[in-house]
Amino acid sequence: MKKFVFSFSLLFITCGVFAAEPTFSTNAKSAFLVDYDSGAEIYSKNADVLMAPSSMLKLMTLAVLFDEIKAGNIKMTDTFPVSENADYKNPLWYPASKICLSAGQTVSVKDLILGLIVLSGGDASVVVAEKLAGNENAFTGMMQAKAHALGMEKSTFGNASGLPHPNNLMTSRELAILANHIISDYPDIYPLFSTRRYEFNDYKTEWCRDWGKTHTVNYNKLLFVMSGADGLKTGHTDEGGYGVVASSIVGGRRLIGVINGFRGKGHDALAAEMKKMMNFGYTTTMNKVFYRPGDEVAKLPTWYGTQDFVVTTVAKPFAITVPKKDGVKDVRVIAVYDSPIPATIHAGDKIGKIIAQQNGKEIASGDLVARDTVKRVQFLRRVWRNIMVLVGIK
Repeated sequence: MKKFVFSFSLLFITCGVFAAEPTFSTNAKSAFLVDYDSGAEIYSKNADVLMAPSSMLKLMTLAVLFDEIKAGNIKMTDTFPVSENADYKNPLWYPASKICLSAGQTVSVKDLILGLIVLSGGDASVVVAEKLAGNENAFTGMMQAKAHALGMEKSTFGNASGLPHPNNLMTSRELAILANHIISDYPDIYPLFSTRRYEFNDYKTEWCRDWGKTHTVNYNKLLFVMSGADGLKTGHTDEGGYGVVASSIVGGRRLIGVINGFRGKGHDALAAEMKKMMNFGYTTTMNKVFYRPGDEVAKLPTWYGTQDFVVTTVAKPFAITVPKKDGVKDVRVIAVYDSPIPATIHAGDKIGKIIAQQNGKEIASGDLVARDTVKRVQFLRRVWRNIMVLVGIK
């Protein structure tokens, strides 16, 4: 088989140049901003340095739980038991964020999720861990396996809550990978991350009922100050400072941002810092989405297929992100593949690559996959086709 290149003719108009290009800097120890569709890095500061993620780690606890829900093993209406480890009287939870649960009660999965997202409930993370793995230590093994499956090779976990532990270490880049996964793989659950207020209505003690009256507002203040913000999770420790994993959609374009080790005056200042970084991304860059999964990219020839061509698509949205001052011009999109493609071809099989070039330089690439299944013809038909090729008919 020979390597073929299929070129797409594209024409784009250059966008206007801004008189003065904005800049962004932060006192946070680490920050990372990425375009959701293209995966292009827009801003990076110590993005690959391992740091304590504090309560941002709870995103991994939630992701493991979401897998069980997606698999049908758990329903939102199921209830989990609360052990002494998660009881509000446990000294561990006195200074920490919590729902304020009592040993012996049961809590619905949906309440646990909202408690984790809005109230950053460390007690809820223990309830989830003990139900899914038997104990919190075993659950960290599930978290580690999940991280490796997502390509988060640096992250390690010492507990399910994000409370200080020497093994709780994540990078800003890997937190962004986790956020991307949650947004794309759990579309039915993700809207819960935009919940601004949540009131737990099953407190078992008067102390918790009084406590709960003043703990209903999401710590992620970006939801209140930036139009289009829709998640995800904050974190804070006295030693590590403030952090947030955030997402927003402006003009149909989603950005994911991470800030960690921010030294500011509370969650409001943290939200203001994230808003500045997000606005920097929207103001100085633009993206172009060429194809989304399911879109027809090209029809490529098959060999021994029941169909002469296989329709190809992309495994993930195929997009580019470029500086807005430069615009999107002189872009060439090509598909690289071996031809013909031997059958049987299953839907989702990788067939080749799709590449975007600008001025001859590769600026984006992705997998080209089969959209449909093309079966292999029977033996006698294969013989007949060989004969036709030999005599020059096909």
